[in-house]
Amino acid sequence: MSQGTDAKPITVKILDKDYRISCPEEERDGLIASAEYLSARMREIRDNSKIIGTDRIAVMAALNLAHELLEKQNRKQDYYQNISTRIRSLQEKIELALNKGNQLEL
Repeated sequence: MSQGTDAKPITVKILDKDYRISCPEEERDGLIASAEYLSARMREIRDNSKIIGTDRIAVMAALNLAHELLEKQNRKQDYYQNISTRIRSLQEKIELALNKGNQLEL
C-alpha cells in the first residue's frame, strides 16, 4: 500500500481483530480483499494445526504466502526462458529457410 497525501484510515478485520490502516481511496478495494484473504489463510492455519497465538499464526501465514509468491515468480521466469528459447529457435529456422531460398535464386 502506498502512503499518499490522500490516504484515509480504513478498518479491516483480520482473524477477528480490527486494524485501522491508512490507505488511498483507489487502493481500498485491494486492501479489503487482501485482509479478507489473509484472514482466511490465518483461520485455516489456526483450525488445521496446533499453532497457538495470533503472532505465530501470522508468521506462518506470511511464510506460506511468501513461499507461494516465490514459487509463482520462479515458474513465471521458467516460462519466459522457455518462450525465449523457442523464439530463438524459430528465428534460426526462419533465417536458415530464407538463406536457402536466397541460394536457390542465385
